[in-house]
Amino acid sequence: MEFYDVVNSRKTVRDLTDEAIPDDVLKRILSAAFKAPTNDHLRDWHFIIVTDKKVAAKLLELIPKGISPEDMDALIKDWDLNDHLQQECYRSAVPKQYRMLFCASAIIIPLLKEKTDILHPGNVSHLNGFASIWCSIENLFLAATAEGYGCNLRIPLGNEAEHAKEVLEFPDGYFMPCFIGIGKPSDENAPIKQKEIDIDERIHLNRF
Repeated sequence: MEFYDVVNSRKTVRDLTDEAIPDDVLKRILSAAFKAPTNDHLRDWHFIIVTDKKVAAKLLELIPKGISPEDMDALIKDWDLNDHLQQECYRSAVPKQYRMLFCASAIIIPLLKEKTDILHPGNVSHLNGFASIWCSIENLFLAATAEGYGCNLRIPLGNEAEHAKEVLEFPDGYFMPCFIGIGKPSDENAPIKQKEIDIDERIHLNRF
């Protein structure tokens, strides 16, 4: 795919099949992740790939498997989601948090070597490493799109990151920013309408 076709095609896909991804394709996708900019020139990132469903079930066991309509309404109110399209996106995404990962071909866990306390930074510069791994994750998403795969992600809530560390046995000193599901989009996948942005209203020359 041409670059801008990839950019325009990339979207979060929460309905995936568990069809195995060839090792060489997965390696290409992860190699693209390591081409992202890095703050310290070391790219001290690691990626754990989970394909064993028993390991996946254990890894994800703290994630709710669904949400009631009443709880969904309460969440929307609590999070002050007033935009209609935004509400519809959340109504589609929240109930799928477990399934979108468990039903994927693989769950990818990115890890960043912590040099500062990311959750309690002393200044903005202390977040440079955190910013870098998110650049890496975007490269991964774009490479997966180019290969015909879809991705989704979940930011760990509560004790999910600590639980993942226990299950996957990664060393102390590594920070897990998210869970990533990757796989072929299933026939059930239906695009959710996104808010359209007029870039002319968002681009400012010389001053806001």
